[in-house]
Amino acid sequence: MLLKEDHVDVTTNVDGKETSMSEKKALYGQTQVPAQGTNVGQEFLLSIPPSRNIPMLTGPVARFARQIAGHGYIVAAPSSYHDFIGPEALAYDVPGTDKGNELKITKTLQSYDADSRKTVDYLLSLPTCNGRIGTTGMCLGGHLALRATLDPRISAGVSYFATDVHSRTLGPYTAADKSFDGPANSTHTIDKLGEIKGEVAMIFGIKDTHVPDDGRDLIRQKMRSSGTVFSFYEFAWAQHAFIRDELSKGRYDPAITKICFEVLTELFNRVLKTDLGPRDGKPEEIEHFC
Repeated sequence: MLLKEDHVDVTTNVDGKETSMSEKKALYGQTQVPAQGTNVGQEFLLSIPPSRNIPMLTGPVARFARQIAGHGYIVAAPSSYHDFIGPEALAYDVPGTDKGNELKITKTLQSYDADSRKTVDYLLSLPTCNGRIGTTGMCLGGHLALRATLDPRISAGVSYFATDVHSRTLGPYTAADKSFDGPANSTHTIDKLGEIKGEVAMIFGIKDTHVPDDGRDLIRQKMRSSGTVFSFYEFAWAQHAFIRDELSKGRYDPAITKICFEVLTELFNRVLKTDLGPRDGKPEEIEHFC
């Protein structure tokens, strides 16, 4: 399919600050046919270790968004740090790393949430959107993809190697907290998983030093205990940022990346393109036999 791309500015007002959030929008060619909305927005934060958080539309992110759009989806990719800087991507260098790390914990959870809601509002306003929204992203963006699914309007989410979930270190914080229960009245993503109404897929590499074994185990345990509908994938030799085809410091794995994209298209096609009606919520009885 041929793609059409443009930009749109969406105004947000949170934490006493009104700003304009620039969004890159990719439309697939046959725009007269209703398409599925995919919020690739704030979750499109790209991270390069040690923890380089690039919140704008970099080359790997743009190519990823176009891949998804080519399967018949409207893809919106907003700039997340519009509260502080312009839409131009931070450079993959030490100053860019430092700035990204600073803004990641300066921006509040309320602001991240407002960005997500505004992106969903915009997608739902498009005449070619069928009303079903998915979300995806990598690294810090993987966290924001998961957090975005707290919005009941989002039906599917695919999160690639999500950072800061297990440690409760997104937004302002005083110390990392990797406990199961977390602090009282916590608004951290890992403590709100029970609010997810859609289905999510979590993708990690076992060699990921940013989300180690105990961190992945904690996320999986919390999802099970909260009743989240999820799939959990761990690849034996994959490291952090293994899907990024540029500046991945030798960690890009195209074969595993291809498999992971099939995970995304299976979930999106089944949940966003096929109208099976609302989930009935009844416990499923599985017959045990050999």
